[in-house]
Amino acid sequence: MHLFLWVLFPLIGVGLGGLLVFLIGWLADLPWVPFKGPIDLIDSIPDPWLAVGLPAAGLLIGLVVSMITLHESVSVTISDDRVALTTMGKERAFPREAVEAVFVDAKHLVVLGHHTEELAREKHEGLPISQLEAAFTGHGYRYLDGDPHKADFRRWVPDMPGLPPGADALLKARQKALEKSDQSDVRDLRHELGKIGVVVKEEGKRQFWRPSQRPGPQSLPASDLHP
Repeated sequence: MHLFLWVLFPLIGVGLGGLLVFLIGWLADLPWVPFKGPIDLIDSIPDPWLAVGLPAAGLLIGLVVSMITLHESVSVTISDDRVALTTMGKERAFPREAVEAVFVDAKHLVVLGHHTEELAREKHEGLPISQLEAAFTGHGYRYLDGDPHKADFRRWVPDMPGLPPGADALLKARQKALEKSDQSDVRDLRHELGKIGVVVKEEGKRQFWRPSQRPGPQSLPASDLHP
């Protein structure tokens, strides 16, 4: 499926670049079109450079999009005694006895612990849900159709009551990271919130939280687990 993403976005880029070859002259003639300057500049490129350059630029952009998508998406390794998730070059591994269940929530793969905590919540683009389910159940893990605690989530607003000490400050910092699209900080701050018993997820730039029964057990480095 990773190969599919490496092919999909470059093909879309080439297609859009090729379409722009045919539309650029028409767009340049429109007096009200946005980005008039760049469009006129592109239209001034002579053939065959224009016909070759725009699809090539689309190809490069598509490759970059594929690279970013795969870098931020999770790679899953499943065995009878552990689940390992690798995202942005970092691996987190969970021993089987720490895993209560696994499910997919929108575009995220979620590993649930025994005390309602989320051990991990990672994007899963490129991983078909049917294959994920088969892989987990094939190794004896419990796979759910959805989030059993979905109704417990509340939208976060600054300084709202009911949060554990320190949680509001972490959520404020995470909100800033979301607005900056800093996925590394977003992920790290979710992990910090989990330590104090707060489960958090986002929809767009909005954060939603719920309490867990207690802070969840931490993942172990892969080197600390027996294969």
